[in-house]
Amino acid sequence: MRDILKQTAYLTGGCVLPLLWLLIHYSCNPGTADKADPPATVKEAVAVVNNPAESASVMADAATILSRQEVPILCYHQVRDWKESDSKTARAYIVPEAIFADQVRSLADSGYHTILPHQLYEYLAYNKPLPSKPVMITFDDTRLDQFTTALPELNKYGFKAAFFIMTVSLGKPGYMSKDQVKQLSDEGHTIGSHTYDHQNVKKYADKDWQEQIAKPSKQLQEITGKKIEYFAYPFGLWNREAIPHLKEHGFKSVFQLSTDRDTDDPLFTIRRIIVTGDRGGTGMQKLMKNSFH
Repeated sequence: MRDILKQTAYLTGGCVLPLLWLLIHYSCNPGTADKADPPATVKEAVAVVNNPAESASVMADAATILSRQEVPILCYHQVRDWKESDSKTARAYIVPEAIFADQVRSLADSGYHTILPHQLYEYLAYNKPLPSKPVMITFDDTRLDQFTTALPELNKYGFKAAFFIMTVSLGKPGYMSKDQVKQLSDEGHTIGSHTYDHQNVKKYADKDWQEQIAKPSKQLQEITGKKIEYFAYPFGLWNREAIPHLKEHGFKSVFQLSTDRDTDDPLFTIRRIIVTGDRGGTGMQKLMKNSFH
């Protein structure tokens, strides 16, 4: 009974006395049940006390999810020094090594803690707590420099990241191997899907869901030994018609780039920002604060 009273006090914000009397009255007087059922508030309180996790087991609705504070999510593609042959457009997706190191160091020095997609999902859907100053670091497209250059910088600070894998590129020159993807997974990073060969989801026909979504998930699960539950849209492009298909294929949440989230399915249109190579740590943090609310 003492434990029940403590939990009841917590659930009622400390206003335990009225509920205490009701709980004792209805729990310790068997004959009372024959006369009348206990009030609904007592039933609910007892139910939650008997199953404390129950109050956190109901997924939040879309409006509640949209009302939660956004977590900054950074999207990287290549981490390497610029070449003379890189166009201005290409350089927007390439972060030089020293700049990346400064950006990651800046996050660590400022007290940020990296989180992974499952933590973000639990926070958005069930209001589970996050560490102070959370940030998510994500990588798209399976580039080898993500493993050889970016990973050592993350390891310096104990940071974890999500890697969205385009499976057509596995083992090809300039891209990660299956063994490297498995190592990332084994070391606690999240492996997500980024389709087979980066085709625009908005243009999929029936057969494309099998080729671009089902097969890559199966292959990545075979590599990592873990269910693939997170996905990133190629080019960040999405439409509402795609969301039911992605749900059917077992994804819990899906990441776009910087457009508005869907008002009905915000978990399937989570926002990220592309990190460019023309901003050091201070500039990147300023962009983060201006982009997420």
